[in-house]
Amino acid sequence: MDKKSVLLTGASGTVGFEVLKQLLNIPNLAITIFDKKTKNSIKKLDGFKDKVELIYGDITNKNDVKKIAANKDYVIHLAAIIPPVADDFPEPAKKVNTEGTRNLVEMLEKHSPNCFFIYSSSISVYGDRLVNPYISVTDPLTPSPGDEYALTKIASEEIVQQSKLDWTIFRLAAIMGGHKMSKLMFHQPLNTSLEIATPQDTARAFVKTIGKQDALSKRIFNLGGGESCRIDYEGFLERSFEIFGLGELSFPENAFAEKNFHCGFYEDGDDLENILHFRSHSLKDYFEIEAEKVSSLKKIGASLFRKPIKYYLLKQSEPLEAFKNNDKKLKEQFFY
Repeated sequence: MDKKSVLLTGASGTVGFEVLKQLLNIPNLAITIFDKKTKNSIKKLDGFKDKVELIYGDITNKNDVKKIAANKDYVIHLAAIIPPVADDFPEPAKKVNTEGTRNLVEMLEKHSPNCFFIYSSSISVYGDRLVNPYISVTDPLTPSPGDEYALTKIASEEIVQQSKLDWTIFRLAAIMGGHKMSKLMFHQPLNTSLEIATPQDTARAFVKTIGKQDALSKRIFNLGGGESCRIDYEGFLERSFEIFGLGELSFPENAFAEKNFHCGFYEDGDDLENILHFRSHSLKDYFEIEAEKVSSLKKIGASLFRKPIKYYLLKQSEPLEAFKNNDKKLKEQFFY
């Protein structure tokens, strides 16, 4: 097989790092990784300098992007500012997520016009699906109010689809693993239908696009873990709290939003699985993986300090604050 070259952006992220590790297992592959230079990216990526071409730069800078655009066969574009930062700072998010994608596409059109562009989008583009949780790629894109991240993804999808490149787009379900608890925990209604995928399975899908261009070309897919990875959000949190030693999910009324988030079940998720065969984890596997990360000492510590930990978490609940302060605008966003 002729040696192929692949460009991976966002390699220091949760999914990106898994993609990098899996790409290294493919023979005859020249790998270029592009990431912003931060303490985290240096710590995670510098150890791979002898195995890949590592280039640090800014995706919003066309000169930086030009350095990575030549002679690429495959491009896996994962670089993005994600929530909650993307929603709190929409302008930088738009600059990185949307204009950064435009920069990359335009440079590839000039310097690697025959490359296959694999773009990572999000289930957030479908918006609130509490009433109708079964989602297909043909459904309208109606992001929830305040979901700036989803808007950047929709705009980026349009850039990709209108480009001169060959492409495919994967709309990722809830990717669970390596997550830090944030205020978004309370934005999601407890009765949300939740389909997850692990970072490992998600990465496997991106890596397995190599050699599958004909089956994926000019198509959009929903990427999720399938039926074995489905649960409601309340059940997911209950099991997570148990694993981390935090006891019962005991938060007051109005702590969680009642509407205007996203997530659901991918009705057509098997379409991508039937092409790439990337799934290996079930929900049971996910919880076992997470449980292995929690040492007995950490679990005991969390159990001892569960009240202050829960108090700290609750202080991040914007729905509860909106209710307490009678903030009509936010109450309208979060509650019926």
